[in-house]
Amino acid sequence: MAYSTELKNHQTEQHNFKVRLTIMGIVALLAFVALSVRFYYLQVHRYGYYHTLAESNRISVVPITPNRGLILDRNGLVLALNFFVYTLEITPSKIEDLETAIAELTKLVEISPNDLKRFKKLKAQSHSFESIPIRTHLNEIEAAKFAVNRYRFPGVELKSRLYRHYPRGNLGAHAIGYISRINESDLESLKEDNHFSNYKGTDHIGKSGVEQFYERELHGTTGFQQVEIDASGQAVRVLSSAAPTSGNNIVLSIDAKLQEIAEKAFGERRGSLVAIQPSTGEILAFVSMPTFDSNLFVDGIDYDNWNSLNNSLDKPLINRALRGLYPPGSTFKPFVALAGLEAGKRFPPFSISDPGYFTLPNSSHRYRDWKPGGHGYVDIKKAITISCDTFFYGLAMELGIDKLTDFVRHFGFGEKTNIDINGEVSGLLPTPEWKKRKYKQPWYMGETVIVGIGQGYTLVTPMQLAHATATLANHGNAMKPHIVNAIVDTKSNATTFIQNTLADKIQLNNDNLDIVKAGMIDVTLPGGTAASVGANAGYSIAAKTGTAQVVGIKQNEKYNEKNIDERHRDHALFIAYAPAEDPTIALAVIVENGGHGGVAAGPIARKVMDYFLLGKEPSEENIKPAVEVAPINADNTSAESPAEAPLYD
Repeated sequence: MAYSTELKNHQTEQHNFKVRLTIMGIVALLAFVALSVRFYYLQVHRYGYYHTLAESNRISVVPITPNRGLILDRNGLVLALNFFVYTLEITPSKIEDLETAIAELTKLVEISPNDLKRFKKLKAQSHSFESIPIRTHLNEIEAAKFAVNRYRFPGVELKSRLYRHYPRGNLGAHAIGYISRINESDLESLKEDNHFSNYKGTDHIGKSGVEQFYERELHGTTGFQQVEIDASGQAVRVLSSAAPTSGNNIVLSIDAKLQEIAEKAFGERRGSLVAIQPSTGEILAFVSMPTFDSNLFVDGIDYDNWNSLNNSLDKPLINRALRGLYPPGSTFKPFVALAGLEAGKRFPPFSISDPGYFTLPNSSHRYRDWKPGGHGYVDIKKAITISCDTFFYGLAMELGIDKLTDFVRHFGFGEKTNIDINGEVSGLLPTPEWKKRKYKQPWYMGETVIVGIGQGYTLVTPMQLAHATATLANHGNAMKPHIVNAIVDTKSNATTFIQNTLADKIQLNNDNLDIVKAGMIDVTLPGGTAASVGANAGYSIAAKTGTAQVVGIKQNEKYNEKNIDERHRDHALFIAYAPAEDPTIALAVIVENGGHGGVAAGPIARKVMDYFLLGKEPSEENIKPAVEVAPINADNTSAESPAEAPLYD
């Protein structure tokens, strides 16, 4: 049996061990050096950065939303205010099972189907990390009940928030506007305007009317608190704070009582009224009917209300005063008359014999007067008073479309008035150039003829018509309309008044102006088209009635209101200023599908003027015709002779 013995080389093993030990030492040293360098980098070089991160975990900066400014009428009546309410809010990103959490909440606090609809709508429009209200206006008992059970609902908070309220509800909604939750479009606008930082913590913003136009004044300046928080995210103590600055208060030029009277005068009818103080441009009443309740939008309008408002045939959300476009009808005639006088075309004793129609040279086509058989001999003053179409057909033809539109444009037709509310449209004052661009067709003389009576392509807004009337009443001085009178600084209580601005000064011959005004005064006297409106007024009224076609009728066809769908009937228009010798109020009224201006729109204007000038509350006895109004036949003429009953244009 053989044995082999393996001898160990201790010297080699010792060498290898030293090498390995050296390598491990070097690695450990390098690791230590790297760790030391890293420690130095983190604790010395990057100290400021990581100290800030650590502090941010311990300290939270909480924005403090400022009180939104109040909106008041010219007499100090509050039209928009704020109050604190308890709201139950959910942050979706902090809840694993949202549906289960909501189901449990409903066992504790009543959450209606409308609350859920609104929550889902807001959730779709918001980020998951944003707090979304699921129930507002909790009472104290409900708030206390949730507070006791708060630990069961991570991601759900009870907050006390400022809530916007419009105590008058529907009153002046299109003028005051409303606020609603900030959306993506609002955020983009705030970033573009460098106002985003001032809206941290703010959920709502002005969406229309004064609330939107004066948003920067109303919002105020956001404050901040540095709050120390614990590991569970609860506030421990306030380290420092910067108080918010409340938004400024806005004082409107509108008289809330006058506004209420005007809105009630419309009843269920659709239309608009704008009343202006001619010498200042102050808006006294701003009506668009039907109206809506601004409170519906504050908390996010629910589906049923939105569907009702948005799909209504009456279109209550449209601001008719600024966006409603209507043919001016015969209310355009005083301005056409003034254009003719200024051009030297119709100065008395010039008159025409009206056969009841007008024909262009070398044409057999007849442009009918509203009165079959005509008005006999008519001068320019009488033409305004009785609203003689034939007279204005001929005058418009002689002036020509360019001269006519160039003149009336000074009164604001075809242009925005630049009132301090967004959304105004410019209307339309047609010209041959416009028609060529729009329809690729030439302009015809017959189109000029019908512009002379406020028909054809011509379109105006109630705001424009009121502004033009105020300019006429103010002797050609066009004051820029404004719906806000003053801004009150809530910090210093200093009041900044909105300056009355002369937008245009039309150079007019006083004699010409007197003729037009005299014709308008006679409109409200016996024999005029609005005699019943001026009866027993106690003050003088200069006015003009108007009737604007909605759908055309054939040349030889008689207009019969009873045979026409209600929404296809003529619009009723009325412009006026009073007292005629020294006007303090000018207005325009449009009643959609109302028929005759003196019958439908004139009485509304009278109620407004009675209250403004006499402090007289409306009643059935306010407006009494000077004579009994005779029945109206299908051809719009009185059953009696014109001398025995008011006339209609």
